[in-house]
Amino acid sequence: MIHVRHSAVADIPVDRAFTYIDDYRHVPDWMFGVTRFDPVGEQLSGLGARYDTTMRVGPKNLDARVEVVEWEHNRTIVLEAIAGFCTASSWTFTDLGDATRLDVDFGYRLPGGIAGRTLGMLIEPIVGTAIRQTEQALRTRLGQLV
Repeated sequence: MIHVRHSAVADIPVDRAFTYIDDYRHVPDWMFGVTRFDPVGEQLSGLGARYDTTMRVGPKNLDARVEVVEWEHNRTIVLEAIAGFCTASSWTFTDLGDATRLDVDFGYRLPGGIAGRTLGMLIEPIVGTAIRQTEQALRTRLGQLV
């Protein structure tokens, strides 16, 4: 699995940052390329919650069903794909008083063969840019909550 890691500090208390990021309705507003993040079933948050997602990468839509496999209030959210595009992400929140450090690890696995090489040519050039744009959008959104 290919991993991209990033850390940033947002000037917002950890409880407000966590609540915002944990709310599935906000994900397409700040996560680069995500056009759909819909809950599957009645559970909307926490361990075991599932979401159908679509991420637009260049001309291609990548669909996945992800599940929250680790969740600790104001500390951690970990999502893993259980169907579709193989992806995983972890969000770790560190309380800095009036600010929050966010540590993000985004991982993905490409299929083998020609399809994987083609997809890799689409994804790899934009992954770093996508993470930076996601961080900037998220910090902007969190800043509006203060």
